[in-house]
Amino acid sequence: MPFPLPRLCLTALAATVLSAQTPIPYPATRKADVVDDYFGTKVADPYRWLEDDHSAETKAWVEAQNKVTEAYLSGIPERKIIEARITKLWNYEKYGAPSKHGKFYIYSYNSGLQNQAVIYLTERLEEKGRVFFDPNTLSTDGTVALGGMRFSEQGEYVAYNLSKGGSDVSTWKVRNVATGVDLPDALPAGRLAVNSWAKDASGFYYTDYPKVEAGKALTAVYKNQKLFFHKLGDPVEKDVVVYERPDQPDWGFGAGITDDGRWLIISQSQGTERKNRVFLKDLKQPGSPVKPLFDKYDGSYRIIGNDGDTFYVHTDAGAPRHRLVAVDLKHPEPAAWKDLIPEGKGRDVLSAVDLFGNTFAVTWKIDALNVVKLYDLKGKFLKEIQPEGLGNLSGFSGRREDTETFYTFTSYNQPPTLYRYDLKTGTSTVFRQPKVDIRPADYEVKEVFYPSKDGTKVPLFLAYKKGLKLDGANPTLLYAYGGFNIPQAPGYSPIAQVWMEMGGVYAVACLRGGSEYGKDWWEAGKREKKQNVFDDFIAAGEWLIKEKYTSTPKLAIQGGSNGGLLVGACMTQRPDLFGACLPAVGVMDMLRYHKFTIGWMWKSDYMSSDTPEGFANLIKYSPLHTLKPGVKYPPTLVTTGDHDDRVVPAHSHKFIATLQADQAGPAPVLTRIETNAGHGAGKPTAKLIAERADLWAFLVKNLGMKLPAGFGQ
Repeated sequence: MPFPLPRLCLTALAATVLSAQTPIPYPATRKADVVDDYFGTKVADPYRWLEDDHSAETKAWVEAQNKVTEAYLSGIPERKIIEARITKLWNYEKYGAPSKHGKFYIYSYNSGLQNQAVIYLTERLEEKGRVFFDPNTLSTDGTVALGGMRFSEQGEYVAYNLSKGGSDVSTWKVRNVATGVDLPDALPAGRLAVNSWAKDASGFYYTDYPKVEAGKALTAVYKNQKLFFHKLGDPVEKDVVVYERPDQPDWGFGAGITDDGRWLIISQSQGTERKNRVFLKDLKQPGSPVKPLFDKYDGSYRIIGNDGDTFYVHTDAGAPRHRLVAVDLKHPEPAAWKDLIPEGKGRDVLSAVDLFGNTFAVTWKIDALNVVKLYDLKGKFLKEIQPEGLGNLSGFSGRREDTETFYTFTSYNQPPTLYRYDLKTGTSTVFRQPKVDIRPADYEVKEVFYPSKDGTKVPLFLAYKKGLKLDGANPTLLYAYGGFNIPQAPGYSPIAQVWMEMGGVYAVACLRGGSEYGKDWWEAGKREKKQNVFDDFIAAGEWLIKEKYTSTPKLAIQGGSNGGLLVGACMTQRPDLFGACLPAVGVMDMLRYHKFTIGWMWKSDYMSSDTPEGFANLIKYSPLHTLKPGVKYPPTLVTTGDHDDRVVPAHSHKFIATLQADQAGPAPVLTRIETNAGHGAGKPTAKLIAERADLWAFLVKNLGMKLPAGFGQ
């Protein structure tokens, strides 16, 4: 049995890695005399000027930072071979699940290295069909992306949106599906969303915010959303406002139509709170008013379908792990609801419900893993869809009349396999299976549980090549998100495969703040309890070290968006614990996040500095404000996009400027600012591969990694 390295040796190893670093001449960043007063507490913000993304000074600063970072990364000899291996693995056929609209099946397809997936149309599943939409033809660098498509029920038309440079601002157009020709109808650029087509395809419902000034996309605050109806052939100026609430500027809306065509369902949300109100409008009665169905704002309500006045509703009201209920419109009060599928036992969560072929497909989340069971309309159990192993099942969408559905199984060692499920026969068959250079049997994939600081049991997925020695010397990448009720689940990525081929352990923690164990798990990681999330992540790192998977000099952490906040908070709270940090598009300035674009929506998870209690909570962990001069921070590579209008790049800019000024040790603290890119959605393949190669090269250098013999061959 191999003996673990003693602490003295680990310390020596850390010193060896750090001593190899050459001091980096960071670009000078001007400090301004900007001070805010929060309820009597003065807080300096010397880099406020970096919030102006259009200024010549900011653009010059971005260029200078990128120049330093590129020089550093290009000097890492392993980078090219890593990029070549990622490129080779990425080059496999990728199929999206087909959806049926009238007589047409629609699916996405990427031949391997195309910057954007191509949309195909076919009338027969056994035939590839024809190209319906190819976004790769819209720009030479792949930065114009197809953001979404909404088909009319019988497939006559499709509304589709295009975004440029990863922006959340997009334009919507309408296309005749049969001819492939665009109609004159178009919605001007904005934060638009087409929600649902009218039953007769005469037009569609969509939401939009008031337009902002030109050049203010990254700084304007978006509020006062409205629900509109656009009639095909009419100019957009004639679009009718279906619902608005000027007395509630923070309210947002979504809309859908029941399968029987009678009811317009309006769901009202407020920020990112997982609660909503539901309103109904009777479409069979012209001029009918919008009336409330669920208006207490006491839970999440998702209408799955209906039979006449009986609505099937997936909700966490009165059931923090969710349930499926039948609600009679004549008696919608909770006391009259009928449980079709009750709340799960123990920690099991009824996380999702889909209705197709008069069958409920229910996704149960059990210890962070999906289990899918089928039930009839009265809630009687029919069968369970068995996965192939430890991995993630997803899909199962469809229409009420469908007799088939599609779903995917994937895991860290299993590229996504697409299945077709036939309701008539009750059988699943492989529909698409990618050919990838991987032998699943060569990898160990498992789920473990570790105790957090307060003793809470937290799930952790681990994946690595078999034969791993628990000697504390394995490079390990710990990833998490931890917020907004978003769960983590196993899934294949060629990026992760390359990391494991490099000898790395890939670890994904399911922190509080996600939905792995229902509403209580989410609420235990938000607002005043946000520190629980950071404690969970830190505890995951400590557990990996304790169990000899890795050691501090070999442990890297990674997260994006809210996960970028996670990495930023943890590296400032425990700079001694980590060997490298990769915060991406992170929310780093917790005192001002709500002042940009849609940041105000996150108050439900974060609180805000506009209140004394919010400020007192946020100032304790805001990454920008917890950096301290004279501290030796781990090697850090911040990543962001200059067009990110969700988490604006100023978060990352101000954080790295402060980090570079405060850094007392020799470890590099750099930023990689992708130009003509946003928060991540729609990023072209070429940019994704280049970015990930840079990240892995950075870790190779700073974790003291040596690529295995034969790597990349």
